[in-house]
Amino acid sequence: MNKKDIANIRKQFKVNNDLLKIHEIFNVYIMKESSEIYHHQSVPFELLEEEQKDLFMANFKKVLSGQMDEKIFELKFQRDVEDNSQLILHQGLLSNDTEEWKGQMLRLVEKMLKDKQYEMDIVVTFIRGEYMKPMKRGNEESEESGRDTVYSSSFILCSMNKTQDPKKELLFDYVEKEFKYNFVVDPVINLKAPISGFLFPCFTDNAADVNHVLYSAGKAYELNYHFIEEVLNAEETMTAADDKVVFEEIVKKVTGDQINTSTLSNVYDEIHRVIEENEEEEIPKLDYKDVETVLKSSGVEDVDSEKVETAFKTVIDDEKYEFKASSIIPKYNSKSIKIKTKVADIKIGPQDLRYVRQIHFDGKLSLMIEVEENTMIEGFEMIPEALFQKAKNDEE
Repeated sequence: MNKKDIANIRKQFKVNNDLLKIHEIFNVYIMKESSEIYHHQSVPFELLEEEQKDLFMANFKKVLSGQMDEKIFELKFQRDVEDNSQLILHQGLLSNDTEEWKGQMLRLVEKMLKDKQYEMDIVVTFIRGEYMKPMKRGNEESEESGRDTVYSSSFILCSMNKTQDPKKELLFDYVEKEFKYNFVVDPVINLKAPISGFLFPCFTDNAADVNHVLYSAGKAYELNYHFIEEVLNAEETMTAADDKVVFEEIVKKVTGDQINTSTLSNVYDEIHRVIEENEEEEIPKLDYKDVETVLKSSGVEDVDSEKVETAFKTVIDDEKYEFKASSIIPKYNSKSIKIKTKVADIKIGPQDLRYVRQIHFDGKLSLMIEVEENTMIEGFEMIPEALFQKAKNDEE
């Protein structure tokens, strides 16, 4: 799934939407002390009160929110795993019997509890429903409405949410005219910040892809590997941050740990160009041959296939590894590059990196930034150093 696919299904999670039908909702309450199921309940989603529907819809949208490879990850199921979750989910998806579906979901919950101790009570929510996407009209003059024909796919979505103790409050009773201590023993389920979740199956080209699952982390870059490997039985993945670090290490191996800002800017520009050229297609990936081409086109000297391939083997132990292009460059049109010095920290955009130089000036190592106009500091206009020195000499 790409970000457009995810955004399209996410926006469908709203009450009374004819493009998204949620058939059942199944809630499972887990006790932290015993790591056991305390209670579970399944009801038709339509029987919930409107306020409850709104709360859950917002929760499901949170599961599908975030950047790809930062908070949301398309994962491939492992092969040859005993009691594998791909089969459990697929059987649950195809089942027409509520009790059978609940049984399959409880098998997943048992996996969540195996060798795992939670710090608070947990509520796991499963829904299964039908997602519909109108076909594009091939003929603009056709009288057939785009809503008359739709792609229809069944899905299961899971959301894990922690509970929190209710607030102890002091109330004022208007009738009795007295202050009262309010104490509620029922725990509050925090639906505003799910700690994990997933969507099965993934959707590719309007078709269901049962070989992949869309995993959602609670926070960006904070993956729950127990959930990924032991619960979903999915393959381990690299985050965008991991990819960026590995790419930088490979470039260092090839360039000898040193590279000037102009060349580095060219590297980012080359990768950015690749992304823009493939904007409407699947996110482009770069293997060691593509990295070699990028470095050569950017002006890096003494680059060859053997040197780049060796760098891949040394850094990631896989010369066939592919980077997602969008993961390894800073975001364009934003001040996403941090330049740290002992004197000051500076933020600039990757497109402006070429205007930064490290030079020796008056026997000292200095950072030079090329600017098109005079710089303002705290409301004061800076005088260029040469003019400042000339004005000082004239006074003397």
